[in-house]
Parts: sequence; structure tokens; C-alpha cells
Amino acid sequence: MRLDWRALFDQKRILGGATVLAVTQFGASLAGLVRDNVLAGTFQARGEVGVVDAYLAAFRPSDFLFQVFIMSAIGTVLVPMLAGHRESGRKDELERLLGGAIGTGALFFGGIALLLAIVFPYIAPYLVQFQGEQLRIYVTFARIALLTNFLFIFGNAYGQYLITVQRYWIYGLTPILYTVGTIAGTVFLTPQFGALGPILGTLGGAIVYVLLRAAGVLLSGTNLRLQLWHREVGEMGILMLPRMAALGAMQLQLLFFDGFASGLDAGSVMVNSYARNFQSVIVGVAGIAVAQSAFALMSQAAARGERQRFVVYVRKGIGILLVLTIPGSLLLAFLAPVGAFLVHITAFLPLFAATLWAYAISIPFESCNHLLLRAYYATKHTFVPSVAMVAGGITAVAGAWVFLPRLGVQGLGVGYAIGAVVTTIILALLLPRRIRSIAAQ
Repeated sequence: MRLDWRALFDQKRILGGATVLAVTQFGASLAGLVRDNVLAGTFQARGEVGVVDAYLAAFRPSDFLFQVFIMSAIGTVLVPMLAGHRESGRKDELERLLGGAIGTGALFFGGIALLLAIVFPYIAPYLVQFQGEQLRIYVTFARIALLTNFLFIFGNAYGQYLITVQRYWIYGLTPILYTVGTIAGTVFLTPQFGALGPILGTLGGAIVYVLLRAAGVLLSGTNLRLQLWHREVGEMGILMLPRMAALGAMQLQLLFFDGFASGLDAGSVMVNSYARNFQSVIVGVAGIAVAQSAFALMSQAAARGERQRFVVYVRKGIGILLVLTIPGSLLLAFLAPVGAFLVHITAFLPLFAATLWAYAISIPFESCNHLLLRAYYATKHTFVPSVAMVAGGITAVAGAWVFLPRLGVQGLGVGYAIGAVVTTIILALLLPRRIRSIAAQ
């Protein structure tokens, strides 16, 4: 029996699409590994480990705004809406919806980001426990991160369209190039601009990210439009309200984690972030890849009222995820010394290994959560996912707060894992009821 490689990479199939996304996600994770190594190595050699802590923490406030006000709509309900127009052959309406989502998002986020950039020096001391020069660098980084996320409004909206039409190669390759921007900035700009080198490279990577995704949309035969409103944006606004709470809880969780870690020894933010980055490699390669591949298919099945086909996609996705993530999480935990060597933090190995073990526990649960969440979104339902994510976020912060005094940074990983388990339980228990409603739509 001969293996059909074309079928394996067929973007129209759940396994083929997942394979393409897994390959590109692995490439993004590998690029992230190089980025972390270069960042840590460059600034440890300069005696400025605090710069890495400030860089990693600086994205949290901007990410919070972006996730709550932009991705709560674009990342959840835009794909099913675009899929509906595409299935009905309404190409012009699809283009108008995509342009309206971008225009409304850019206007709204741009105003909030500008205001935050002005007042950020006054609120920064309440977000982190940095002092002096490290605090000043943190403020500068955070302002540039706001501009980066503004560009991501365009890039992520175009990315949702690429998911809708199942063009996963360009969707998956652009994050790699974004990360390469940070690496290039650290290597080539740091000698001239000092601590600003990495963040300037990140900004350049974001520009490339947007331009290439826009090119992908054009090459698919869809025109780029920009308008300030579309009638379905109002519906998106209603559907995004529960999702805002969910993403807000997740981003607040990360803000709390950075706040907790910034009060510990120097390098604690870096150790926690790098352990979480390694954990996210398997979640990305398996969980997000399978979930994104299944999302378009589940959205199409829901739009047609094909309940059984929808269930097949969910079951197949969960099965693939469990087979991949359980052994993957164990392997990752045992490879902690290799991971510490690769990102240039061998001096922090005992702390890093313990933290990575805690984060590894969450991998199968978080991976399944990505698929379960998109199963709800495919039916244009956001309330139950929001409840589950808020409950998981609250549990994670509470768990981290309880375990932090005893375990230090490792306590953050323990809290994160507990929160992922709680989210999985809620999503899995209530999904069958949502599936039963598909044929009635």
C-alpha cells in the first residue's frame, strides 16, 4: 500500500489541513526557540537579563486589549459568517464583511491604543514590580507593542479569511516570518539601538506578516476592501460579548502571572515565559493545527445542518489530539535540560525543569480545548465557551496564588494546568446539547 503524500497535505481534508498547519506551526515554534535563545543569550552577555523580562511582559497589556476587543469577534464568529457567504456564492458580500470587520476594528482599537499609550507611564507600576531603568524600558516596549497589535487587526482578519478558504500554507508561514523579525532585530539592531533592537525587529516582522497575508487574500481571487461598517458587524458585536469576557479572563490571567513572577528573583518572568513557550509548541503543533483545520469543516457542516458530519469531525479531532499530546507532554517534560540549553538558560535549569513539568500536565487538556471551543464557534455560539474560559482563568489565578508561596514560579504552571482541566470539563459536558441544535438551524 503506497502512501499518498498529496492526500496527506490536502488542505481540504481535516488531516491534510492539520498536517499543513502542524508543519508550519512547528516551524513557528522552532523560530520561537531560536528567538528565545538569541534574546536570552544576547542580553545575558550584555548583563541585561532584565531587558528580556521587560520585553516579554510588555506585550501583555496590548495583547489584553487586542484579544478582548478584536479577537473576540474576528477570531470566533468571522469564519462561520464568511463561510456562510462563500457557501451561498455571495462573493461581493464576503468582501464587504471582511472590509467592514477590519475597518471597525482598526478604528475602535486604534483609539483605545492611542489613549493607553499616553497614560501608560502612570499605570505601568500597577501592572509589574519593575523599578528604575527596567520600568522605563517596559513602558517603551509596551507602547511599540500597541502599534504591533494594531497591524495584527489586518493580519488576523485576512488570516480568518484564509482559514475559511482552507489556504493554510500562507496562513501558517507568516507567523514564522514575524518571529524572524524579532530575531533579526535582536542580532542586527541591538548593537546600534541597544534594548530597542528586539522590539523594532518585532514591529518589522508584523509589517511583513500583514503584507503577505493580504497578498494571500488577493491571490485567492478576493479583493481587499476597507470600510467602517457592515450590517453583520453588529451581529458580530453581540456574539463577541461573551467571548470578550473569556479572552479578558485569559489575558488577565497572564497579566497576573507576570505580576506574580516580577516580584520574584530576576529571571523569573523569563523562566515562566520560556516554560510556557515550550508547552505551547505541542499545543500549537497538535491542538491548534487540528482545531484550525477542523474549524472550517465544522463551520460548513453546521451551515448545512449536517449534524452527523459535525460529530465525526469533533470525534476524529479529539482522537488525533489525545494520540499526539499525551506522549508529547511526557517527552517534553523529560527533555527540560535540552530545552534549557537551547534557550540559553542552563543557569536556571532546576527552576525551569520544575516549571516545565507543571505546564506539561496542561497540554492534552488545552489542546482539546482549542477543538471544543471551535466546535461551539462553528455553530455561532459563544456563551458556554466564555463561561468555561472565565471559570478556567479564575481557577488558574487562584491556584497560582495558592501554590506560589510554596512552589515559586512552578506554582504558576500548576495553577495553569488546573485551569485547563476545569475548562475542558465544562466544554465537554455541555457540547452534546449544542450539537443537538444544529439540524434545527
